[in-house]
Parts: sequence; C-alpha cells; structure tokens
Amino acid sequence: MNNSPKISIITIVYNDVKHLEGTIHSVINQTYNNLEYIIIDGGSKDDTLEIIKKFQSKLAYWVSEPDKGIYDAMNKGLRTATGDYVLFLNSGDRLYHNEIFQQLFDSKAETLPDVIYGETMIVAEDGAEIGLRRLKAPEQLTWKSLSEGMLVCHQSFLAKRNIAPYYDLNYHYSADYDWMIKVLKNAKSIVNARQIVAAFLDGGTSKKNIRNSLLERFSIMSKNYGFVTTALHHIVIGFRFWVFYLKNKRF
Repeated sequence: MNNSPKISIITIVYNDVKHLEGTIHSVINQTYNNLEYIIIDGGSKDDTLEIIKKFQSKLAYWVSEPDKGIYDAMNKGLRTATGDYVLFLNSGDRLYHNEIFQQLFDSKAETLPDVIYGETMIVAEDGAEIGLRRLKAPEQLTWKSLSEGMLVCHQSFLAKRNIAPYYDLNYHYSADYDWMIKVLKNAKSIVNARQIVAAFLDGGTSKKNIRNSLLERFSIMSKNYGFVTTALHHIVIGFRFWVFYLKNKRF
C-alpha cells in the first residue's frame, strides 16, 4: 500500500520480566522498517525495567511510572503514538512472524484502509501453539459483527490513529471491546488480512477476571445493540462456548 505507512506498536507491561523480551524481539525483528515502538511500564518492581533499558535504542518512546490500570496505560501509549496506524501488543504477546507488516502492506492500493484485521494464535507459557481463538475473525467485519462477541483480538487489529479514540476508563476489564466497537463505527474501509497477525499468551487479565469481564461486556453490548438482542445473542454464545469447551477443553 502507498508510501509504507508508519505503524505505532504499543506494548503495556507491569512486572513481566519473564515475557517482555519475547514481545520486543517480535517487533524489532520485523522486516518492515517504518515502525514506531512504544513501551508503557506501570512502574514495575521486578527486573522489567532492565529489559526495557536493554532495548531502549530500538524504542521511539518508553516510560516507567504508576498508572491507573491497563487502559490508562494504553491511553498513555495512544497520546504518544504518531503513526498512521496503532496496534496494541501487550507483554507476553508477539507478532506471528517477522514479515507480517511487510505482507500486510505490500499491495499497490492507492488508499489505505481505516482498519486491517486478522486471526490470532493462542500460545502457552512455553510458546507452544494451542490453536486459533474459539471466535474466528469474520470474512467481513463491521461494528455490528461484535454483537456476537469480540471476534477479533486487539493484537491482530490495526486501526488508523485518527479514528482511534481513547479507552473509556469507566471499564476495568472490557474497555478494549468498547474501544473496538467505536473504532469500527468510525471506519469507512475495513480489510481482512486473511492471515494470522499475532500470537496471544493464554490467560490474560480478562480471563483471570472472567465474571467481571463478561458483566462489562454485557453492558457494552446492551448499550450498542440493545438489551433484548444482547440477551438472545448470549444464549447462542453460551451454547457455542460449551460445545467448543467440551470438545477442546480450553477457552
């Protein structure tokens, strides 16, 4: 696509010396050159800061200071981002391979889409692939698609910076879901990459707080799609989840 757009990749981290370096390597080893890498650390007490300093020459910006939670940290990253696109790749996650952006932006299209999305691989602590997410990215994605749940992970979702709002800090577990709906409402052109964009470390904040996360998501869905529609969709979502869980014994 035209003029190799600048991509701002934002990594949020707190006390994760175990996984951060792998995330960093997946970004700095990209063959695509027009990247801006931003790391927002929440004032880690372990050796996370030493990892950041080790790679600071590769970073456009980094900071280590207390914050009000993960979405406050994400907003700090957004305020700093100067790219045409933003992508959130939190500590423990990684880009799926080193040529992902080279492949996404190798087209000769005259205009850039507002959103590019793809699939996400779930990986275990040791990096072993568990499988693709239970919810698959739809062939055509719109804001209405998310009435069926969060069909795309933010790790595999590139949004133009100029249509990306700040995260709503009234939500503590599912602000990313609310944010994605808002981005898609603002988007005029949305492109399916038709490939795996990122790998997601199994067991994130939402999964660890699954009850509160689901309650927030229900509230967000009701606000955008109506209570009755949301309730009916949850019956279907619940049935699909248990069929998948009983078959695969995983989320």
